[in-house]
Amino acid sequence: MNGKHDTHDTALRGPAVWALVLTSVAGFMAALDNLVVTTALPAIRKDLGGALEDLEWTVNAYTLTFAVLLLFGAALGDRFGRRRLFMGGLAIFTGASAFAALSPGIDELIAARAVQGVGAAVMMPLTLTLLTAAVPPARRGMALGIFSAVSGLAVASGPLVGGTLTEHISWQWIFWLNVPIGLALIPLARLKLAESTAPNSRLDAPGTLLISGGLFGIVYALVNANAHGWTSAPVLTGLIAGTALVGAFVVHGFRSPNPMLPMRLFLNRGFLGINLASLLMYLGMFGSIFLLSQFLQGVAGYSPTQAGVRMLPWTAMPLVVAPIAGILSDRIGGRPVVAVGLALQALGLGWFAAVLSTDVSYAAQLPALIVSGIGMGLYFAPASNILMSTVSPADQGKASGANNALREVGGALGVAVLASVFSAQGGYESPQAFTDGTVPALWIGAAAVAVAAAFALLVPGKRNPAPAAPAAVGDTPETGYATSAKVPAAG
Repeated sequence: MNGKHDTHDTALRGPAVWALVLTSVAGFMAALDNLVVTTALPAIRKDLGGALEDLEWTVNAYTLTFAVLLLFGAALGDRFGRRRLFMGGLAIFTGASAFAALSPGIDELIAARAVQGVGAAVMMPLTLTLLTAAVPPARRGMALGIFSAVSGLAVASGPLVGGTLTEHISWQWIFWLNVPIGLALIPLARLKLAESTAPNSRLDAPGTLLISGGLFGIVYALVNANAHGWTSAPVLTGLIAGTALVGAFVVHGFRSPNPMLPMRLFLNRGFLGINLASLLMYLGMFGSIFLLSQFLQGVAGYSPTQAGVRMLPWTAMPLVVAPIAGILSDRIGGRPVVAVGLALQALGLGWFAAVLSTDVSYAAQLPALIVSGIGMGLYFAPASNILMSTVSPADQGKASGANNALREVGGALGVAVLASVFSAQGGYESPQAFTDGTVPALWIGAAAVAVAAAFALLVPGKRNPAPAAPAAVGDTPETGYATSAKVPAAG
């Protein structure tokens, strides 16, 4: 088989089902570990010690290596085999999770978290590529809807999972949870996933150094901005140097004959629009969840588990809505679904900002939670489908890596910016001070997501499918596949 699917094939058969299950579970683990540690920090500090800055780094070490190495992980998969590197990333992530659970001190835990991020950076961009290659175009929206629902649920439920395990078992189990899952996924990936590479792929050493250094500088500055101040030497140096290196990477992407990320992709209106929308969506979502989960505990007085349960109308909604959104995007196109989803997410965050007070009831918050959850669910699936449909199969790994990197940077930027607004307008001194800081931060988050909705309108509308034709190099996912693929028998 050459990896091509009949465009009229609408069934999800054996290989496609296995690809959906394996990539969704792997994506869940990688996304979950973004925020799963947040509600376990007090217990970790009690067991392992460490200053506040050390505790922050147990969260940020993962974000840093994950964001910095995403594009490199995608490039390695394109060059040496996406299934092979997916399995390698899984192995690194699983081993680092066990090391984190066994860490005797805070320094060892931070190191383990950094290695976890390396494994996730190799694994995560390849999930979309492997799934897209396995699913017929007519069913891709639905499949990506399920995948995105699971990943979105993981991001949003991280504090709940971490709080529940810490409260009822121990903080080590937020890491032990990954080990049996990872050990089961590795052999299944070997047996059930198709191997593929990008034609004529080569590693771009100058591009790798430029983007890795640039993202390191920017993300390092963002995760340290609140501890050291936006005008401190380390933060300013990271922002300036990182931005300069990213600028050099952009120039390199236009001039190099075989760049890690061809800048010509951003000349595609759909690719540009969905990536800008993704960055701003994650900015608003991550920063808002970071503050609201603390509001429910610090102001409303709920335990970590109780707070997580009360956020379920928001965080669990994508599990229901995203598959429906994927089907809708198959029928009417992704642009209207994404734009409406982002608009609802912005409305939900604005609603929160309007009703929040020290004595606000849960009933008053519930409509904002539901609207935000519906909006997030409508965004996830069509966004992934739009992204993968704007590039040729040879560029899908690069596109996935770029989008994941922008999402991670957006998340780090959201936490940094909204936390800075929170600190400037309020603080942790009292429930009133916490509320005074949270409300303007939420308005900033709502504005960012509203701008994301505007960028989503740059995406071209749905076009009528062209007549089926033999696949050729450079075909888009709607017309065929040109990736070199060896497809295993259906299991």
